[in-house]
Order: sequence, then structure tokens, then C-alpha cells
Amino acid sequence: MVFLRLSVLPSKLAVLAEEYEPKMLRLKNKVAFITGGGGGIGRATAERFTEEGAKVIIAEIDSAVGKSAALSACKTGKSSGGDAHFVETDVSDSDSVKAAIAETINRYGHLNILYNNAGGSTLQDGPVTEAPVEEFWRCIKLDLFGTFLCSKYAIPEIAKSGGGSVINMSSNVALMALPGRDCYTAAKGAIASMTRSMAVEYAPDSIRVNAIAPSIVLSDRATKLLEASPEIQTISKTHLLGLGKPIHVAELAVYLAGDESAITTGQVIPVDSGVTIV
Repeated sequence: MVFLRLSVLPSKLAVLAEEYEPKMLRLKNKVAFITGGGGGIGRATAERFTEEGAKVIIAEIDSAVGKSAALSACKTGKSSGGDAHFVETDVSDSDSVKAAIAETINRYGHLNILYNNAGGSTLQDGPVTEAPVEEFWRCIKLDLFGTFLCSKYAIPEIAKSGGGSVINMSSNVALMALPGRDCYTAAKGAIASMTRSMAVEYAPDSIRVNAIAPSIVLSDRATKLLEASPEIQTISKTHLLGLGKPIHVAELAVYLAGDESAITTGQVIPVDSGVTIV
């Protein structure tokens, strides 16, 4: 007669169940369009999306980093059925955006998720009395107009698919003061406002619209800004849990892209290590 040690058996069964139970893929069969997907937050998000089973278009103006990100995202999605494809895209050019959306539909058949991630500040930014006019229009054209254009041409395709998610990239500077970055704050504040209006406008199409508001995220670009900007260095010291990494923002994007956020819309959600409450 064989006696089983019942105190050990449940734990062994749990391990076996974990090994053989298929992983629930949060973005299976979904198609995502990520702007600025070549590096930093965009690349980390593309990798997480494919890992969760999504098909991803990496819309990036820099072909070298775009192709590299697509290869990396394909690798992370290999075991989950995820896929990634690079499309050279200038988000501030109407024809370029329309062509990229058309290629998305041609390749994958539909579109469920738009992540307006492209944007950023530069060292030329400053107070309104000092910042070059050209820098103001650069921020507005890239961050705000790019978000507008991609939404304009992607949302009708998302509606055709029965609804989905639009994720805009705002910033904690839309929620608090950051002196010395008036061009960037203008663009990101406008994106936060536009997010709320879009959420109401497209709710009848079952489209959720939310914005992520990161603080300093340690991408290569942000690291250079941090080193050269006293204003950003000062605010970085107030982060309660340390500075963020691209993956921290990407994880929120996965939630907003998936069905778990089915009734989350019109929100501007900080990922900022508590800096907006200090």
C-alpha cells in the first residue's frame, strides 16, 4: 500500500498546475498602433503588448531604432502569438499618418488600440519670455498636433472594430507647476484637456480615451535632460519612490489597452512616484 504525504502533495500539484496552465493573454487578438515606439517608453510598451499577445505597429520616424524595436518586440511575443512591424511615420504629417494607419489595416485587418506616445521636451525649452518661438511650435506640432492627427485617422478604424482604447501621453506637468518648461507644459496640458473631451465624444463608439501622466522616466533622452536641467534635477528629488523606468509606464498602458479597463475613461493617470502630491 502506498501512503501519500498530504502535506506535500498540494504544493506539488500547485507547481504542476502552474507549469501546464496556459497563461491568460491580456491583449490576445488585439492590434495596437504605438507612436514613438522605437525607444524608451514606446519600446517597453511594444514589448509588453506583444508579450500579452498583441499585434503591434511601431510608428517611428527613426527607421534604425524603429526596426530594432520591432525585432525586439517580435522576440518577446514569440511564445504568445504577438507580433510587431515597423512603419516609418512622421506623426506631424497628415499623409504620413494616413499611410501608416492604412498599412496597419492592410497588414493586420483591424485596429483596437492607439497609443499616442510620441513627443518630448528639449533643452531649448524655457519660460515664455525666454523660450524660442520655434521651440514652442516644435512642442505643439509633435506632442499636441501629432496626438490630434493620429487620433483623427485611427479612431474611425477603432470604431469599425467595435471599440477599443486610445491612450494619450500627457505628463505630470499638466497637473502641477514646472517652471522653465513652458512650451512642454502647454502641449501636455492641452493633451490632458483633449483626452477628457475625446472620452465623452467617442464613448458611444465604445472607445475609451485616457492619458498617462509620467514624471521623470529614465530613458536615454530624459537622462540627458536631467543632467543638464537644474529645474528637473530639483523636482527629481521629490519623488517618493525614486525615479521611474519605461516599464513602469508600459504596465499602466497594458491595463488601459486591455479589457480590464472596460469602464475607465477620461482619466489622466499619474505614474510619478508621488511627486504630484508632495
